Amino acid sequence: MKLPRGRTMKLPHRRQFLHLAAGAAVLPAVAQIASAQGYPTRTITIIVPFAAGGSTDVTARIIAEHMSRTLGQQLLVENVVGAGGTTGSARTMRASPDGYTIMMGQLGTHALSVALYPNLAYKPDADFAPIGRAVDQAMLIVARKDFPPKDLMEFVSYVKMRTTQLNAGHAGVGSITHGTCLMLNSILGVSPVLVPFNGSGPALNALVGGQTDYMCSPIPDVVQQVLSGTIKAYAIGSAERSAALPNVPTSSEAGLPDFQAVGWYGLFSPKEVPRPILDRLTDALDMALDDLNVRRRLLELGCDIPDKPKRGQQPLADLVKNEIIRWTPIIKAGNNG
Repeated sequence: MKLPRGRTMKLPHRRQFLHLAAGAAVLPAVAQIASAQGYPTRTITIIVPFAAGGSTDVTARIIAEHMSRTLGQQLLVENVVGAGGTTGSARTMRASPDGYTIMMGQLGTHALSVALYPNLAYKPDADFAPIGRAVDQAMLIVARKDFPPKDLMEFVSYVKMRTTQLNAGHAGVGSITHGTCLMLNSILGVSPVLVPFNGSGPALNALVGGQTDYMCSPIPDVVQQVLSGTIKAYAIGSAERSAALPNVPTSSEAGLPDFQAVGWYGLFSPKEVPRPILDRLTDALDMALDDLNVRRRLLELGCDIPDKPKRGQQPLADLVKNEIIRWTPIIKAGNNG
């Protein structure tokens, strides 16, 4: 705009300008805080990317029940199956970042998938906001009840001699059961037929029914079946025996120390969820893990509950990054075996 000669445009006072600019910058933060103070006002969906009845599903339901009471709104579990858990994970990533869609992710969906899916629809270490680590679950080497080997060393010899005649079930490509079975087969130098199912529940049913020969399974999935004798367990891939299955030796005790496998589970949300809402969810998870009844139920299943320093957002973010680094070469070696 051209002004008449001798006149100048009057500019806002510098202090007034800075005040207005600062106020504009604060508005989004104020909106986030206001949103968090009213959160939640409706049902929260917690996506479980595997079929109902498996370890991911059971863990999510136990924790969601307590979080619902803390948050004052129901956490509704929705099973979104497919592609080893990556279908439900991708759906979570694309959900509105408002705190009303979260997921129970785990070692398979957020670490093993990177090596197993070249065109993975998400980046586990970049496309989610970690809420917190929930539980750890040691993996067991289990087989149908009439599988001939009596102990792990006999199992190793038997599988090596009959590798092309045997099949191993798993919960889908990219699942914990799949990745740890690849590791086991790589250690043994065997290549059985791998049979995928839509979750660890269906995979376990096939093992109980004798349709598959063996599998690697999180301990909560198989505690009752091992105790009742409908399947047999050869070893657990943890440093110590589990109180839930005290008669099952560790892999080191049984003679296969290289098989060290513990699955972890944690809650994640879409990446851009406001920090106050994310903190609210983290606190609710922490309270659930401190509850005596929740702890009892999880421990009876054979879960390990992480200590305080291992919980929370940053520890889970660090875990995801480190596990991708650790497992990528293991999975590639197993796939090439």
